[in-house]
Amino acid sequence: MRTPGWYVVQVQTGSEAQMCRVIERACAEADLASDRDEPLLRECFSPQFQTQMKYRGEWRYKEKPLLPGYVVAVTADPATLAHLLRGVPEFSRLLTSGETFVPLREDERVWMEEFTKAGERTIPMSFAYKKGDTLVVTSGALVGREGMITRVSRRKSLAFVEIDVGGKRVTTTVGLGIIPEDGNADE
Repeated sequence: MRTPGWYVVQVQTGSEAQMCRVIERACAEADLASDRDEPLLRECFSPQFQTQMKYRGEWRYKEKPLLPGYVVAVTADPATLAHLLRGVPEFSRLLTSGETFVPLREDERVWMEEFTKAGERTIPMSFAYKKGDTLVVTSGALVGREGMITRVSRRKSLAFVEIDVGGKRVTTTVGLGIIPEDGNADE
């Protein structure tokens, strides 16, 4: 029995949740037709992140896709999954590097697992304050990971971070609220 990896599947942007259901259904049908001991697919999800948006003067939490156009499939058999995806009528393909299926890097998988759980893969909002030119993250998924941040949009409560997806660097966003240095979130 092999340890399952977190493999990235490219799908049409905006159809991530629907494609998770399509992939889950196709894998369940393949499991019924096979004699394997373990299910082909352990989990399929579209990772999300939590951010705040101001509506009519009030801050509200909102979830957005962490990796638009991608879903994560947890499997120990990426070759069988890739073959199965070829039969799915909607666009879906397992990312590769040459002929090799490339899972998410271990540190990025651990980062996601640290703040999420199966069935609820949403990275929580982080909060930080600026001390001069330095950003100090005080809570949330970006604590100790300030080096991942390439840019901040204070107005949109977003941090732009770089992560490795299928062997290539991708810039994505994570929720980040900037609070005054005294820690009072009501600025």
